[in-house]
Amino acid sequence: MRDLLIILFSAIMLSACTQKDDSFAPPFDPAENKPGGDTTVSIKPFASFEHPAANLPQSLRPDFHAGKALANQPWVKAPTVTTMRDGLGPLYNSRTCLMCHIKGGKGFVPENGEIPMLSSLVRLSIPATNSPEHQAMLQHHGVIPHPIYGDQVQGQSTSLAHQLRHSQKDNDQLKHDIAPEAYVFIDWQFSEFVYPDGHKVRLRKPQLHFENLGYGELGENTLTSLRLAPPIHGMGLIELIPQAEITALADENDLNQDGISGRVNHIWDNETEQTVAGRFGWKANKPSVKVQTAAAFNGDVGISTTLFPGQPCSAQQTACLKAPTGNDVQNVELADDLLDLVVNFNRNLAPVERRNTNHPDVIKGRNYFYQAGCQHCHNPGFTTQSSEQNPHLGNQKIWPYSDFLIHDMGPDLADNRPDFTASGSEWRTAPLWGIGIQEQVNGSKALLHDGRAQTIEEAILWHGGEAAAVKATFISFEQAKRDALIQFVESL
Repeated sequence: MRDLLIILFSAIMLSACTQKDDSFAPPFDPAENKPGGDTTVSIKPFASFEHPAANLPQSLRPDFHAGKALANQPWVKAPTVTTMRDGLGPLYNSRTCLMCHIKGGKGFVPENGEIPMLSSLVRLSIPATNSPEHQAMLQHHGVIPHPIYGDQVQGQSTSLAHQLRHSQKDNDQLKHDIAPEAYVFIDWQFSEFVYPDGHKVRLRKPQLHFENLGYGELGENTLTSLRLAPPIHGMGLIELIPQAEITALADENDLNQDGISGRVNHIWDNETEQTVAGRFGWKANKPSVKVQTAAAFNGDVGISTTLFPGQPCSAQQTACLKAPTGNDVQNVELADDLLDLVVNFNRNLAPVERRNTNHPDVIKGRNYFYQAGCQHCHNPGFTTQSSEQNPHLGNQKIWPYSDFLIHDMGPDLADNRPDFTASGSEWRTAPLWGIGIQEQVNGSKALLHDGRAQTIEEAILWHGGEAAAVKATFISFEQAKRDALIQFVESL
Protein backbone atom coordinates (compact mmCIF):
# COMPACT_ATOMS: atom_id res chain seq x y z
CA MET A 1 0.00 0.00 0.00
CA ARG A 2 2.82 2.38 0.95
CA ASP A 3 4.57 1.67 -2.39
CA LEU A 4 1.33 2.35 -4.27
CA LEU A 5 0.93 5.73 -2.51
CA ILE A 6 4.52 6.63 -3.39
CA ILE A 7 3.91 5.78 -7.05
CA LEU A 8 0.68 7.80 -7.11
CA PHE A 9 2.36 10.77 -5.41
CA SER A 10 5.27 10.62 -7.87
CA ALA A 11 2.88 10.52 -10.80
CA ILE A 12 0.99 13.57 -9.51
CA MET A 13 4.23 15.50 -8.97
CA LEU A 14 5.52 14.53 -12.42
CA SER A 15 2.26 15.67 -13.96
CA ALA A 16 2.45 18.99 -12.11
CA CYS A 17 6.06 19.53 -13.18
CA THR A 18 5.24 18.64 -16.77
CA GLN A 19 2.32 21.08 -16.77
CA LYS A 20 4.57 23.81 -15.40
CA ASP A 21 7.37 23.06 -17.86
CA ASP A 22 4.92 23.10 -20.77
CA SER A 23 3.53 26.52 -19.86
CA PHE A 24 5.73 29.20 -21.42
CA ALA A 25 3.24 32.06 -21.63
CA PRO A 26 2.16 34.27 -18.73
CA PRO A 27 -1.53 34.16 -17.76
CA PHE A 28 -3.77 35.71 -20.42
CA ASP A 29 -5.00 39.19 -19.54
CA PRO A 30 -8.60 39.65 -20.79
CA ALA A 31 -7.76 43.32 -21.38
CA GLU A 32 -5.74 42.11 -24.37
CA ASN A 33 -9.03 41.57 -26.21
CA LYS A 34 -8.96 45.37 -26.64
CA PRO A 35 -5.46 45.98 -28.07
CA GLY A 36 -5.95 49.74 -28.13
CA GLY A 37 -7.47 49.96 -24.67
CA ASP A 38 -10.49 52.25 -24.65
CA THR A 39 -9.72 53.37 -28.23
CA THR A 40 -10.41 49.88 -29.60
CA VAL A 41 -13.17 49.49 -32.19
CA SER A 42 -15.14 46.53 -33.50
CA ILE A 43 -14.54 45.01 -36.92
CA LYS A 44 -18.30 45.12 -37.48
CA PRO A 45 -19.99 45.99 -39.77
CA PHE A 46 -16.78 45.78 -41.81
CA ALA A 47 -13.06 45.51 -41.20
CA SER A 48 -11.22 48.83 -41.52
CA PHE A 49 -8.31 50.67 -39.97
CA GLU A 50 -9.93 54.02 -40.79
CA HIS A 51 -12.32 54.14 -37.83
CA PRO A 52 -11.83 56.88 -35.22
CA ALA A 53 -10.83 55.88 -31.70
CA ALA A 54 -13.89 54.62 -29.83
CA ASN A 55 -13.29 57.14 -27.04
CA LEU A 56 -12.58 60.10 -29.33
CA PRO A 57 -14.54 63.03 -27.84
CA GLN A 58 -17.46 64.26 -29.93
CA SER A 59 -15.86 67.71 -30.00
CA LEU A 60 -12.85 66.29 -31.91
CA ARG A 61 -14.78 64.19 -34.41
CA PRO A 62 -15.39 66.99 -36.94
CA ASP A 63 -11.63 67.61 -37.11
CA PHE A 64 -11.02 63.86 -37.50
CA HIS A 65 -13.29 63.73 -40.53
CA ALA A 66 -11.81 66.93 -41.95
CA GLY A 67 -8.37 65.35 -41.66
CA LYS A 68 -9.66 62.20 -43.31
CA ALA A 69 -11.04 64.24 -46.19
CA LEU A 70 -7.65 65.93 -46.66
CA ALA A 71 -5.89 62.57 -46.57
CA ASN A 72 -8.33 61.25 -49.16
CA GLN A 73 -8.46 64.21 -51.54
CA PRO A 74 -6.61 63.92 -54.86
CA TRP A 75 -4.06 66.70 -55.28
CA VAL A 76 -3.86 68.37 -58.68
CA LYS A 77 -1.20 70.11 -60.72
CA ALA A 78 -0.53 73.78 -59.97
CA PRO A 79 -1.74 76.34 -60.76
CA THR A 80 -5.50 75.89 -60.65
CA VAL A 81 -8.49 77.94 -59.57
CA THR A 82 -8.62 75.93 -56.34
CA THR A 83 -5.78 76.98 -54.04
CA MET A 84 -6.47 74.36 -51.36
CA ARG A 85 -5.43 71.25 -53.25
CA ASP A 86 -3.02 72.24 -55.99
CA GLY A 87 0.71 71.60 -56.00
CA LEU A 88 0.87 67.90 -56.87
CA GLY A 89 4.41 66.76 -57.67
CA PRO A 90 5.84 67.76 -60.12
CA LEU A 91 7.32 64.29 -59.36
CA TYR A 92 5.29 61.99 -57.16
CA ASN A 93 4.20 58.44 -56.36
CA SER A 94 0.55 58.95 -55.41
CA ARG A 95 -2.10 61.68 -55.65
CA THR A 96 -3.50 61.02 -52.16
CA CYS A 97 -2.36 59.69 -48.79
CA LEU A 98 -5.04 57.01 -48.61
CA MET A 99 -4.30 55.75 -52.11
CA CYS A 100 -1.25 54.11 -50.52
CA HIS A 101 -2.90 53.25 -47.17
CA ILE A 102 -6.23 52.00 -48.50
CA LYS A 103 -8.74 51.92 -45.61
CA GLY A 104 -5.76 52.58 -43.35
CA GLY A 105 -4.18 49.24 -44.22
CA LYS A 106 -1.06 47.96 -45.91
CA GLY A 107 -0.09 48.62 -49.47
CA PHE A 108 0.33 46.24 -52.39
CA VAL A 109 3.38 45.21 -54.38
CA PRO A 110 3.11 44.56 -58.12
CA GLU A 111 3.32 41.11 -59.59
CA ASN A 112 5.92 40.31 -62.26
CA GLY A 113 5.97 42.96 -64.95
CA GLU A 114 3.25 45.17 -63.45
CA ILE A 115 3.50 48.96 -63.01
CA PRO A 116 2.98 51.45 -61.55
CA MET A 117 3.79 51.12 -57.86
CA LEU A 118 0.85 52.94 -56.31
CA SER A 119 1.24 51.79 -52.69
CA SER A 120 4.88 50.77 -52.61
CA LEU A 121 8.05 52.56 -53.61
CA VAL A 122 11.80 52.18 -53.98
CA ARG A 123 14.20 53.97 -51.63
CA LEU A 124 17.54 55.14 -53.03
CA SER A 125 20.86 56.24 -51.58
CA ILE A 126 24.58 55.95 -52.20
CA PRO A 127 27.34 54.84 -49.81
CA ALA A 128 28.62 57.56 -47.50
CA THR A 129 32.19 58.81 -47.52
CA ASN A 130 34.09 60.47 -44.67
CA SER A 131 33.73 63.90 -46.27
CA PRO A 132 32.33 66.67 -44.03
CA GLU A 133 29.48 67.16 -46.50
CA HIS A 134 28.43 63.51 -46.31
CA GLN A 135 28.80 63.34 -42.53
CA ALA A 136 26.60 66.42 -42.08
CA MET A 137 24.04 64.93 -44.45
CA LEU A 138 24.01 61.66 -42.50
CA GLN A 139 23.31 63.50 -39.26
CA HIS A 140 20.26 65.28 -40.65
CA HIS A 141 19.00 62.91 -43.34
CA GLY A 142 20.18 59.46 -42.27
CA VAL A 143 21.28 58.49 -45.77
CA ILE A 144 23.18 60.05 -48.67
CA PRO A 145 20.47 60.60 -51.29
CA HIS A 146 21.23 59.77 -54.89
CA PRO A 147 22.70 62.96 -56.41
CA ILE A 148 20.10 63.04 -59.18
CA TYR A 149 17.16 60.89 -58.08
CA GLY A 150 17.07 61.74 -54.37
CA ASP A 151 16.08 59.21 -51.72
CA GLN A 152 13.18 57.57 -53.53
CA VAL A 153 12.07 56.83 -57.06
CA GLN A 154 9.04 58.85 -58.12
CA GLY A 155 7.47 57.02 -61.02
CA GLN A 156 4.88 59.62 -61.95
CA SER A 157 4.95 63.27 -62.98
CA THR A 158 2.48 66.03 -63.74
CA SER A 159 3.41 65.93 -67.44
CA LEU A 160 0.97 64.34 -69.83
CA ALA A 161 3.77 62.81 -71.91
CA HIS A 162 4.62 60.25 -69.24
CA GLN A 163 1.23 58.60 -69.66
CA LEU A 164 2.28 57.43 -73.14
CA ARG A 165 5.06 54.93 -72.63
CA HIS A 166 7.75 53.09 -74.50
CA SER A 167 7.82 54.77 -77.93
CA GLN A 168 10.74 56.82 -79.26
CA LYS A 169 8.40 59.70 -79.99
CA ASP A 170 7.31 59.77 -76.36
CA ASN A 171 10.90 59.59 -75.17
CA ASP A 172 11.77 62.57 -77.36
CA GLN A 173 8.86 64.50 -75.87
CA LEU A 174 9.99 63.63 -72.34
CA LYS A 175 13.34 65.35 -72.95
CA HIS A 176 11.46 68.67 -73.02
CA ASP A 177 9.03 67.90 -70.23
CA ILE A 178 9.10 66.76 -66.60
CA ALA A 179 9.99 63.13 -67.00
CA PRO A 180 9.00 60.65 -64.31
CA GLU A 181 12.13 59.32 -62.73
CA ALA A 182 11.74 55.67 -63.73
CA TYR A 183 9.39 52.77 -64.18
CA VAL A 184 10.28 50.07 -61.67
CA PHE A 185 9.51 46.44 -62.40
CA ILE A 186 9.77 43.48 -60.04
CA ASP A 187 10.99 40.06 -61.08
CA TRP A 188 9.97 37.76 -58.25
CA GLN A 189 12.56 35.07 -57.58
CA PHE A 190 11.08 31.85 -56.13
CA SER A 191 12.59 29.21 -53.88
CA GLU A 192 11.27 26.31 -51.82
CA PHE A 193 11.66 25.70 -48.10
CA VAL A 194 11.27 22.13 -46.83
CA TYR A 195 10.54 21.41 -43.16
CA PRO A 196 12.09 18.37 -41.42
CA ASP A 197 8.65 16.72 -41.65
CA GLY A 198 8.64 17.18 -45.43
CA HIS A 199 6.12 20.02 -45.61
CA LYS A 200 7.06 22.51 -48.38
CA VAL A 201 6.54 26.26 -48.60
CA ARG A 202 7.25 28.41 -51.65
CA LEU A 203 9.08 31.65 -50.85
CA ARG A 204 9.74 34.66 -53.05
CA LYS A 205 12.02 37.68 -53.00
CA PRO A 206 12.04 40.74 -55.28
CA GLN A 207 14.58 41.53 -57.95
CA LEU A 208 14.19 45.12 -59.16
CA HIS A 209 14.94 46.52 -62.56
CA PHE A 210 14.46 50.05 -63.85
CA GLU A 211 13.27 51.21 -67.25
CA ASN A 212 12.84 54.63 -68.88
CA LEU A 213 15.19 56.33 -66.44
CA GLY A 214 14.33 59.98 -66.96
CA TYR A 215 17.61 61.57 -65.84
CA GLY A 216 20.41 59.17 -66.68
CA GLU A 217 21.71 55.93 -65.24
CA LEU A 218 21.54 55.24 -61.53
CA GLY A 219 25.16 54.14 -61.24
CA GLU A 220 26.61 50.90 -59.94
CA ASN A 221 26.99 52.12 -56.36
CA THR A 222 23.30 52.99 -55.93
CA LEU A 223 21.61 51.30 -52.97
CA THR A 224 17.96 50.38 -53.51
CA SER A 225 15.24 49.10 -51.22
CA LEU A 226 11.66 48.16 -52.07
CA ARG A 227 9.26 49.45 -49.41
CA LEU A 228 5.62 48.67 -48.76
CA ALA A 229 3.16 51.21 -47.37
CA PRO A 230 2.53 50.12 -43.75
CA PRO A 231 -0.82 50.15 -41.92
CA ILE A 232 -1.46 53.39 -40.02
CA HIS A 233 -3.84 52.47 -37.18
CA GLY A 234 -2.80 53.05 -33.58
CA MET A 235 -0.08 55.57 -34.43
CA GLY A 236 -1.17 58.06 -31.80
CA LEU A 237 -0.97 55.35 -29.14
CA ILE A 238 2.49 54.29 -30.30
CA GLU A 239 3.60 57.91 -30.10
CA LEU A 240 2.60 58.03 -26.41
CA ILE A 241 4.61 54.98 -25.32
CA PRO A 242 7.20 56.36 -22.87
CA GLN A 243 10.63 56.18 -24.49
CA ALA A 244 12.00 54.77 -21.23
CA GLU A 245 9.80 51.67 -21.66
CA ILE A 246 11.15 51.09 -25.16
CA THR A 247 14.75 51.80 -24.19
CA ALA A 248 14.46 49.37 -21.26
CA LEU A 249 13.87 46.55 -23.76
CA ALA A 250 17.09 47.29 -25.64
CA ASP A 251 20.09 45.03 -25.10
CA GLU A 252 22.55 46.34 -27.65
CA ASN A 253 25.45 44.19 -26.41
CA ASP A 254 23.29 41.14 -25.66
CA LEU A 255 24.26 41.16 -22.00
CA ASN A 256 21.70 38.49 -21.16
CA GLN A 257 23.13 36.28 -23.94
CA ASP A 258 19.77 35.32 -25.43
CA GLY A 259 20.88 36.24 -28.96
CA ILE A 260 18.53 39.24 -29.08
CA SER A 261 20.20 42.64 -29.09
CA GLY A 262 17.59 45.19 -30.11
CA ARG A 263 18.60 48.82 -30.00
CA VAL A 264 17.30 52.34 -30.54
CA ASN A 265 17.85 54.07 -33.87
CA HIS A 266 19.10 57.59 -33.14
CA ILE A 267 17.71 59.97 -35.76
CA TRP A 268 17.23 63.65 -36.58
CA ASP A 269 13.88 65.26 -35.72
CA ASN A 270 13.00 67.93 -38.29
CA GLU A 271 10.51 69.51 -35.91
CA THR A 272 12.63 69.85 -32.76
CA GLU A 273 15.93 70.03 -34.69
CA GLN A 274 17.74 67.60 -32.45
CA THR A 275 18.81 63.95 -32.39
CA VAL A 276 16.15 61.74 -30.79
CA ALA A 277 15.03 58.12 -30.65
CA GLY A 278 13.16 56.87 -33.71
CA ARG A 279 10.08 54.65 -33.53
CA PHE A 280 8.13 55.02 -36.81
CA GLY A 281 9.01 53.64 -40.24
CA TRP A 282 10.47 50.32 -41.38
CA LYS A 283 13.84 51.24 -39.88
CA ALA A 284 12.50 53.42 -37.04
CA ASN A 285 13.82 56.46 -38.90
CA LYS A 286 11.00 58.86 -38.01
CA PRO A 287 10.38 60.31 -34.52
CA SER A 288 6.72 61.30 -34.57
CA VAL A 289 3.42 61.06 -36.41
CA LYS A 290 3.81 64.67 -37.55
CA VAL A 291 7.25 64.22 -39.08
CA GLN A 292 6.23 60.90 -40.64
CA THR A 293 3.13 62.48 -42.20
CA ALA A 294 4.92 65.57 -43.49
CA ALA A 295 7.72 63.46 -44.97
CA ALA A 296 5.17 61.30 -46.80
CA PHE A 297 3.41 64.37 -48.18
CA ASN A 298 6.73 65.65 -49.51
CA GLY A 299 8.24 62.45 -50.88
CA ASP A 300 5.13 60.59 -52.02
CA VAL A 301 2.76 63.34 -53.17
CA GLY A 302 5.21 66.18 -53.79
CA ILE A 303 3.45 68.51 -51.33
CA SER A 304 5.58 70.94 -49.32
CA THR A 305 5.09 71.79 -45.64
CA THR A 306 7.03 73.93 -43.17
CA LEU A 307 8.83 70.77 -42.00
CA PHE A 308 9.78 69.78 -45.56
CA PRO A 309 9.51 73.02 -47.59
CA GLY A 310 11.34 71.98 -50.75
CA GLN A 311 10.04 70.41 -53.93
CA PRO A 312 10.98 66.78 -54.72
CA CYS A 313 13.47 67.85 -57.40
CA SER A 314 17.25 67.65 -57.53
CA ALA A 315 19.46 70.33 -59.03
CA GLN A 316 19.75 68.30 -62.24
CA GLN A 317 15.96 68.10 -62.66
CA THR A 318 15.66 71.61 -64.05
CA ALA A 319 12.18 71.33 -65.57
CA CYS A 320 10.91 70.05 -62.24
CA LEU A 321 12.47 72.99 -60.40
CA LYS A 322 10.91 75.50 -62.80
CA ALA A 323 7.41 74.06 -62.51
CA PRO A 324 4.73 76.19 -60.80
CA THR A 325 4.07 75.38 -57.15
CA GLY A 326 0.86 75.48 -55.18
CA ASN A 327 2.49 77.61 -52.48
CA ASP A 328 -0.06 79.64 -50.60
CA VAL A 329 -0.12 80.38 -46.86
CA GLN A 330 3.32 80.19 -45.17
CA ASN A 331 4.84 79.85 -48.67
CA VAL A 332 4.14 76.10 -48.70
CA GLU A 333 1.49 73.93 -50.30
CA LEU A 334 0.04 72.50 -47.08
CA ALA A 335 -0.15 75.02 -44.24
CA ASP A 336 0.43 73.97 -40.63
CA ASP A 337 -3.23 74.00 -39.61
CA LEU A 338 -4.14 71.67 -42.48
CA LEU A 339 -1.16 69.43 -41.83
CA ASP A 340 -2.25 69.17 -38.19
CA LEU A 341 -5.70 67.98 -39.29
CA VAL A 342 -4.13 65.10 -41.23
CA VAL A 343 -1.69 64.35 -38.40
CA ASN A 344 -4.48 64.13 -35.83
CA PHE A 345 -6.55 61.99 -38.20
CA ASN A 346 -3.61 59.57 -38.25
CA ARG A 347 -3.17 59.76 -34.48
CA ASN A 348 -6.78 58.81 -33.85
CA LEU A 349 -7.06 55.77 -36.11
CA ALA A 350 -8.10 52.93 -33.85
CA PRO A 351 -6.79 49.39 -33.38
CA VAL A 352 -9.46 46.71 -33.76
CA GLU A 353 -10.67 44.17 -31.24
CA ARG A 354 -9.11 40.72 -31.13
CA ARG A 355 -10.91 37.62 -32.29
CA ASN A 356 -11.11 33.94 -31.29
CA THR A 357 -9.05 34.38 -28.12
CA ASN A 358 -10.92 31.50 -26.43
CA HIS A 359 -10.39 29.07 -29.30
CA PRO A 360 -8.35 26.07 -28.04
CA ASP A 361 -5.84 26.32 -30.89
CA VAL A 362 -5.34 30.05 -30.30
CA ILE A 363 -4.72 29.37 -26.61
CA LYS A 364 -2.18 26.68 -27.50
CA GLY A 365 -0.65 28.88 -30.17
CA ARG A 366 -0.10 31.66 -27.65
CA ASN A 367 1.93 29.25 -25.55
CA TYR A 368 3.97 28.16 -28.59
CA PHE A 369 4.55 31.85 -29.49
CA TYR A 370 6.23 32.29 -26.11
CA GLN A 371 7.95 28.90 -26.29
CA ALA A 372 9.60 29.90 -29.57
CA GLY A 373 10.65 33.24 -28.07
CA CYS A 374 8.71 35.53 -30.45
CA GLN A 375 7.82 37.85 -27.55
CA HIS A 376 11.47 38.88 -27.11
CA CYS A 377 11.05 41.22 -30.10
CA HIS A 378 7.26 41.29 -30.49
CA ASN A 379 6.83 42.62 -26.97
CA PRO A 380 3.11 42.30 -26.17
CA GLY A 381 2.17 45.43 -24.27
CA PHE A 382 2.84 48.94 -23.02
CA THR A 383 0.98 51.64 -21.11
CA THR A 384 0.76 55.02 -22.82
CA GLN A 385 1.72 58.16 -20.95
CA SER A 386 -0.75 60.93 -20.19
CA SER A 387 -1.31 63.58 -22.85
CA GLU A 388 -2.70 67.10 -22.53
CA GLN A 389 -3.26 67.32 -26.28
CA ASN A 390 -4.94 63.91 -26.61
CA PRO A 391 -6.03 62.81 -23.12
CA HIS A 392 -8.21 60.03 -24.54
CA LEU A 393 -5.05 58.33 -25.91
CA GLY A 394 -3.17 58.60 -22.62
CA ASN A 395 -2.96 56.04 -19.80
CA GLN A 396 -4.11 53.20 -22.06
CA LYS A 397 -2.88 49.64 -21.73
CA ILE A 398 -2.13 48.67 -25.33
CA TRP A 399 -0.98 45.47 -27.03
CA PRO A 400 0.86 46.27 -30.28
CA TYR A 401 3.24 43.27 -30.11
CA SER A 402 6.41 45.21 -30.96
CA ASP A 403 9.37 46.60 -29.03
CA PHE A 404 9.85 49.41 -31.63
CA LEU A 405 13.58 48.68 -31.63
CA ILE A 406 15.77 47.83 -34.59
CA HIS A 407 17.13 44.27 -34.87
CA ASP A 408 19.60 42.58 -37.17
CA MET A 409 17.40 40.26 -39.23
CA GLY A 410 20.22 38.58 -41.12
CA PRO A 411 21.43 38.65 -44.73
CA ASP A 412 18.29 37.26 -46.38
CA LEU A 413 16.21 40.30 -45.38
CA ALA A 414 19.03 42.83 -45.65
CA ASP A 415 18.71 45.65 -48.15
CA ASN A 416 22.31 46.72 -47.34
CA ARG A 417 21.11 50.30 -47.08
CA PRO A 418 21.98 51.99 -43.74
CA ASP A 419 19.57 54.59 -42.36
CA PHE A 420 20.82 56.83 -39.51
CA THR A 421 22.32 54.34 -37.03
CA ALA A 422 20.39 51.35 -38.44
CA SER A 423 22.56 49.04 -40.51
CA GLY A 424 21.60 47.55 -43.84
CA SER A 425 20.34 44.40 -42.12
CA GLU A 426 18.47 46.03 -39.23
CA TRP A 427 14.71 46.56 -39.22
CA ARG A 428 12.22 47.83 -36.68
CA THR A 429 10.03 45.12 -35.15
CA ALA A 430 6.73 45.43 -36.99
CA PRO A 431 3.64 45.69 -34.73
CA LEU A 432 1.41 42.64 -35.10
CA TRP A 433 -1.91 44.13 -33.97
CA GLY A 434 -4.47 43.86 -36.76
CA ILE A 435 -2.37 41.46 -38.84
CA GLY A 436 -5.12 38.83 -38.77
CA ILE A 437 -7.63 41.04 -40.58
CA GLN A 438 -5.16 42.74 -42.93
CA GLU A 439 -6.56 41.00 -46.00
CA GLN A 440 -10.14 41.70 -44.92
CA VAL A 441 -9.36 45.41 -44.63
CA ASN A 442 -8.27 46.01 -48.21
CA GLY A 443 -7.25 42.74 -49.86
CA SER A 444 -3.50 43.09 -49.28
CA LYS A 445 -1.64 39.93 -48.31
CA ALA A 446 1.78 41.58 -48.37
CA LEU A 447 4.01 41.24 -45.28
CA LEU A 448 7.54 42.37 -44.36
CA HIS A 449 9.12 45.60 -45.56
CA ASP A 450 9.03 44.68 -49.25
CA GLY A 451 5.87 42.60 -49.36
CA ARG A 452 7.73 39.40 -50.23
CA ALA A 453 5.81 37.32 -47.69
CA GLN A 454 2.15 36.63 -48.40
CA THR A 455 1.43 34.59 -45.28
CA ILE A 456 2.51 34.75 -41.64
CA GLU A 457 4.33 31.45 -42.14
CA GLU A 458 6.37 32.87 -45.02
CA ALA A 459 7.23 35.94 -42.95
CA ILE A 460 8.52 33.75 -40.10
CA LEU A 461 10.63 31.68 -42.49
CA TRP A 462 12.37 34.84 -43.75
CA HIS A 463 13.51 35.74 -40.23
CA GLY A 464 17.22 35.42 -39.55
CA GLY A 465 19.99 37.11 -37.63
CA GLU A 466 18.79 37.74 -34.08
CA ALA A 467 15.61 35.78 -34.87
CA ALA A 468 17.45 32.71 -36.18
CA ALA A 469 17.03 30.69 -32.98
CA VAL A 470 13.35 31.63 -32.76
CA LYS A 471 12.82 30.54 -36.36
CA ALA A 472 14.71 27.28 -35.70
CA THR A 473 12.34 26.48 -32.82
CA PHE A 474 9.33 27.22 -35.02
CA ILE A 475 10.72 24.95 -37.73
CA SER A 476 11.26 22.16 -35.19
CA PHE A 477 7.60 22.22 -34.13
CA GLU A 478 5.29 19.60 -35.59
CA GLN A 479 2.82 21.07 -38.07
CA ALA A 480 -0.07 21.18 -35.59
CA LYS A 481 2.04 23.41 -33.31
CA ARG A 482 3.10 25.65 -36.20
CA ASP A 483 -0.50 26.02 -37.32
CA ALA A 484 -1.64 26.87 -33.78
CA LEU A 485 1.06 29.52 -33.41
CA ILE A 486 -0.03 31.07 -36.69
CA GLN A 487 -3.67 31.00 -35.55
CA PHE A 488 -2.65 32.90 -32.44
CA VAL A 489 -0.89 35.57 -34.51
CA GLU A 490 -3.97 35.79 -36.76
CA SER A 491 -6.05 36.51 -33.65
CA LEU A 492 -4.06 39.67 -32.87
